[in-house]
This record gives sequence, structure tokens and C-alpha cells, in this order.
Amino acid sequence: MQKRTPDYDNVFKTMKSKHRRLFISVINDTFGKHYPIDSKVDVLPSEGYLTESATANGSKKIETQISDFLIRIEHEIYLLECQSYDDDSMAIRIAEYAFIVARQFATWDIGHAIIPMPKFSIIYVKRTSKTPKTTKITFTFPDGQTINYEANNIILEQFTKEYIIENRLFPYIPFYIARYEKDISLEKDITYVIEDLMYFRDEMLLLNKTKELSDAELIDLMGFVNTIITHITNGNKNEERLVNIMGGTIIETESEKWIRQGQAKMMIEMGQEDGLDDKTILKRMQEKIGLSLEEAEQYMKKYGKQLI
Repeated sequence: MQKRTPDYDNVFKTMKSKHRRLFISVINDTFGKHYPIDSKVDVLPSEGYLTESATANGSKKIETQISDFLIRIEHEIYLLECQSYDDDSMAIRIAEYAFIVARQFATWDIGHAIIPMPKFSIIYVKRTSKTPKTTKITFTFPDGQTINYEANNIILEQFTKEYIIENRLFPYIPFYIARYEKDISLEKDITYVIEDLMYFRDEMLLLNKTKELSDAELIDLMGFVNTIITHITNGNKNEERLVNIMGGTIIETESEKWIRQGQAKMMIEMGQEDGLDDKTILKRMQEKIGLSLEEAEQYMKKYGKQLI
């Protein structure tokens, strides 16, 4: 049985908190905008709202919900909601989120209030026969006026891997293989899954070299992919094979290299001053700094000779 975990939500929420810059391209693609990739992105507080939900015994209970992603770029407010599957409460939830947002930025005077509704979109990681192409909220008023508040949904299964890379839609990459969940979890042939993962890996490595993806963004995106893989595989025979495609790529920044070099030099100097033999110093560098034996020996060769 597949694990019932919030891995999809956790990945999305971690991305929005650590790598908000990556969502600028998502906003541009979803809403037809052209914000520069270095635009300032403000993550706004997602205040909870109270809503009713059914319990196991059929009664109602009040729950507090929090929107997935509420951001401001320049003067525009955007609401993104990430969903694993279609949910018949999504339209009313979006309406509630939107009114909370609108209230924060409303302007008013005696007898008049202006309530600016945010742009919104729902991102569906997986699709069923019921997944809607749009989400529409219809406001009706006592005088007979009717206003539709509508947005296209993002259905990731419809995005090709080439389109995702071409348009730099990096937040979609970890969720891409969700379209293959059935085959992966049932341990069917996954040759095409491997090919897609290798494509993303190679493209991200190239974009890292050209500085379009930072080291931290690259490493985290690969980690997010593996989080989704382990969620889907749940320990089956495909897990190690798929995880290894993204795993094993360790990128060390220049600052990290200098720090490790300084630590190694200091440990060698202190060890030799204390009269420790080379074997003991090598062991300490492996244990304290996390160096491999080969790396420790290289530092010993470089710095140890200077102290003899």
C-alpha cells in the first residue's frame, strides 16, 4: 500500500519558502506576464480561514485552512494552490482565500469599499477524469447582477519535459513523474521514466553551469525529485534505481571549498604541533570535516610538508 504522506505539499511549501525566485517563471507562464527573473518576490502571510468539513460520523467540524502560496510581484498579487487531485471544495476554498487577500488590500471611504481580488490558479499535480480545466466562482447579487471570477487550472500532466525546461518552470520538475505513479508503484517497465529523469538531470546541470540555476537550487530540486520518487515507490524495487539518477551529484561551492581547505590546514597544523602522527591526523580530518581518505591525504601532502 502506498504511503499516505504530505510529501507533495511539503515539497511545494519548501520550494516556496526557500526558492521563491523560481516561481517568477511560473507566474509569467500562467498569467502571461514578463517579469524579469530577478524581480523582487514578496511571500505574503496566508491567514487561516474557518470552514466546515464532514467527519467520519457525518457531522460537521470547523477547520482552519491556509493557502498554499500567496505572493506579490511589483504591485500584483497572485494566489497559487497546489493539489494532488481534484477536490470538489476547491472553488469555495479559492473564494475564501481570495476574500482574505482582498480584505488585506482593500481601500475604503464613507459608503464605498474597493475590494481587489487576486489573480489565482490551481496547480493539479495529477489528473483524473473529473479534473476541471478551469475554476469558476460566480458571484450573484440581490439586484440580479452576476459576475464570474474564473481562471485556467494548471494540469501538469499536459506539460512536456521540453516545455518545462524551455520556459524554466523549475517548480514543476519534482512533480513531473507523478503522471507515471501507477506504473512505478506497480513495478512495471519504467524505461521511459528513467529517460525523462535523465533529461531533467542533464538539463539542470547545464543550466547550473550557465548560472541560471544556483548550486543550492540545483541540489534542492534534485532532492525534491527524490522525495517524490520515494513517496511513489514506497521502498519497491524501482526506488534505488530512480533515486540514483538524481542522487550522487554533490556540488561544492567555491566558498565551501575554501572553508574545508582552511579547516584541513588548521587541523594539520594543530595535529603536528601536538605531535600526532599522520594516521591520527588523517582520521581526524575524515571524522571532523567529513573528508574522504583520498581528500585528507591530498591536504596532508599540500600542507603537511610546509610544517616539517
